[in-house]
Amino acid sequence: MRTDVVVVGLGAFGSAALWRLAARGVNVVGIERQAIGHPFGSSHGTTRLFRVACMEHPGLSEIARKSLALWTELGERTGETYVRQTGSLNVGGPTSRPVKGAQAAGAATTDLTHEEVRAKYPQYNLEPGDVAVWDPEAGICYAERTVKAQVAEAERLGATVYPHTMVTSIEGTTVRTPTIDIEADQVVVCGGAWLRNLVPGLPLTPRRTPMFWFQAMDPDSEAFQLANFPSFIWEFADGRGLWGHGSDEGFGVKIGLDGGRHVGGFDADDLDRYIHPLDDIAELAAAVGRAFPGLDPAPVKAIPCMVTDSPDGQFLAGRYDDRLLIAGGDSGHGFKHCAGIGELLAQATTKEAPYTDASFVDPQRF
Repeated sequence: MRTDVVVVGLGAFGSAALWRLAARGVNVVGIERQAIGHPFGSSHGTTRLFRVACMEHPGLSEIARKSLALWTELGERTGETYVRQTGSLNVGGPTSRPVKGAQAAGAATTDLTHEEVRAKYPQYNLEPGDVAVWDPEAGICYAERTVKAQVAEAERLGATVYPHTMVTSIEGTTVRTPTIDIEADQVVVCGGAWLRNLVPGLPLTPRRTPMFWFQAMDPDSEAFQLANFPSFIWEFADGRGLWGHGSDEGFGVKIGLDGGRHVGGFDADDLDRYIHPLDDIAELAAAVGRAFPGLDPAPVKAIPCMVTDSPDGQFLAGRYDDRLLIAGGDSGHGFKHCAGIGELLAQATTKEAPYTDASFVDPQRF
């Protein structure tokens, strides 16, 4: 088969790249090893945090806004919601990474004192000196729903999609699978935790990161519903922290642990898909019980996921050589940016000027 562009991997980044290329009328083919919107990689788990005041890098705010604009436009056509802007709290000491990072992001935020956070959000058992930064543009986005919608829109615009098709090798610009070989002018590889297998030599490390959901001690309480308990990132004085958001129809209170025990350095095909009470749950449950006394610290649901880390915690997204582009190494903060990253990949593929300076995610920096 011959085409202009092949996109390998149709998770968050790949489905967005496929959509944005198809929107330009490019003859594009997408290949996905699993079903579209599957639970075996890094783009599942019902929801993800959406933030505009991004502590990871000031340049990410414009990419988040581009994602929001693209998803809003797509939602107007499909009648679905891909982002809910409930606002978000960055909590910690005045010099903590979430607080300082949000303040430096260049977004319209509001600083909250210790007393203001306690009065407005009594669910939090704050540490002495904790303050917060409120990001009104933030909220949550929907994982599987968004991936499926991006692929469906790409197909509507003319893209060809091969799900359940494993890429065995990429030789130049020929993508080989057990059932079809596809020759193209350019290849966009968005393999998630498998990216380093498809493009050997990339400095990427998959990390096992289970996801957990909780419920309130009082089943009649509304304190931990999304409207009253919006998304948050909280760094404790010891450097560890929690992130998450409240419950709503169709999902529970989602909370994860930062700075705890995470297994890395494995091959993505060998991910441990069991949940281990002592290794996976004990540390998180203790932190949840201490931070939010109104939550039952025993999770009601847990599923494994993977994060792919880069050496500096930023994506590798853009042109890798004359005919190859890549996107990956999200380091745990990728989904909210995926539509904006897909747009950057499409612009790089078609040699358009980028909508924002993306040099800080240039994959050639390593």
